[in-house]
Amino acid sequence: MLLALDTATQMIGLCLYDGMQVLAESVWAGRRYHTVSLAPETAIMLRRVGRSPSELTAVAVALGPGSYTGLRIGLAFAKGLALTHNLPLVGIPTLDIVARSQPRCSEPMLAVMPAGRGRIIGLWYKWERRSWKADGEIETLTWGEIAERLEEKTLICGDVDPEGRRTLADQPLAILPPPAHAIRRPSFLAELALERIKAGKLMDPATLAPVYLPS
Repeated sequence: MLLALDTATQMIGLCLYDGMQVLAESVWAGRRYHTVSLAPETAIMLRRVGRSPSELTAVAVALGPGSYTGLRIGLAFAKGLALTHNLPLVGIPTLDIVARSQPRCSEPMLAVMPAGRGRIIGLWYKWERRSWKADGEIETLTWGEIAERLEEKTLICGDVDPEGRRTLADQPLAILPPPAHAIRRPSFLAELALERIKAGKLMDPATLAPVYLPS
């Protein structure tokens, strides 16, 4: 049973996944209280499904980009579990989790997340060989710059805030999924992590480091 946890932004996500089904999943606005809520909510989730920490077989964590505090807390918690219970640990880039949640699309995709002070972190993807593949490097943008950059119809997914929706509403090339499809769900993090574990792509808990937002 794999535990996936995502603390990259103010939205915290937890998931228990056994490879066949999602046993439990929870997403909530942490409001900078990651330290207070992460361990208790994990314990509650395990109790809800009648499991104990000793039954965990792997841990997955969102690796970033993301906030300094959120990533530091999430990675420390994941490393602690992995080292204490001798479990495989896998880190997944945050925007890859966003991309994984979107269905196949012939148009390119831009996965986004907030970076503070009116900035947006974005990474372009294209559909290739049955999955979304990153196409370029992570960029720091504004919603206005995103609107100006679009040259063809583009799916824009992830944390699109009200300002982003207003800015892109009049951009005919922007395809915006509804808010329910914008949540970064930890079950997709769990799926990505399990695929890497099966492929033998494990990580050393002692050296695994987060990717912070650009300064």
